[in-house]
Amino acid sequence: MQVEVCAYSLESCLNAQAAGAHRVELCGGLGEGGTTPSAGLIGLVRERVELALYVMVRPRGGDFVYDALEEEVIRRDIDVAKKYGADGVVLGVLTAQGQVDVVRTRALIDYAQPLGVTFHRAFDLTPDPLEALERVIEAGAERILTSGQRASAPEGLDVLRQLVIAASGRIEIMAGGGVNAGNAAQLAATGIQALHLTGKAFRPGRQQYFPAGISMAGEVPDERSILYSKLESLRELVEAVR
Repeated sequence: MQVEVCAYSLESCLNAQAAGAHRVELCGGLGEGGTTPSAGLIGLVRERVELALYVMVRPRGGDFVYDALEEEVIRRDIDVAKKYGADGVVLGVLTAQGQVDVVRTRALIDYAQPLGVTFHRAFDLTPDPLEALERVIEAGAERILTSGQRASAPEGLDVLRQLVIAASGRIEIMAGGGVNAGNAAQLAATGIQALHLTGKAFRPGRQQYFPAGISMAGEVPDERSILYSKLESLRELVEAVR
């Protein structure tokens, strides 16, 4: 059972390594559900972290229907991931009706070669998970990150089981969303091949003065706090998997 840590900082990547995780999904844009991280962060993580490194490639928050200009941004970001030594990228394209866009996703996967590709949780926004599974396989991704089309993976156990059976070893199924040491065994029992978690915690930031009524980004959990992947939480899950 592989353990992947969704990390938004170098600190979190180092904690993932110290905890014994197998892979990092490096992201930016916490408030948008994960977007492409900066080139500087990718490069520094690659220098300091020996784990497999997968880089989120998502040009903006919002939906997963992209125009030609946004697809060009995605390609440029894939170039950056290659330049700085990433092992893979995380991406996905949907149609306006919520189907996996096989043609556009496959084109991006081909462009990303020889990097590996995870199809991210855009999968959970599709109307039929088994049909979406076949479309992702057709597009050529190596794994799917999914909560079983529920708010959290523990709530999506039935769909996770169905996906594992239907995949029949053709693609890896990785469960993400609400994953922790307490539910790792239950999730593993579905037959999935990997678990994905942030192990998130918050601590006060260093800045002491904040004017009232001003926010840099609106709906951020707390601008006065710093999100990080907590080493103890990651270790607990890795030990539970072992």
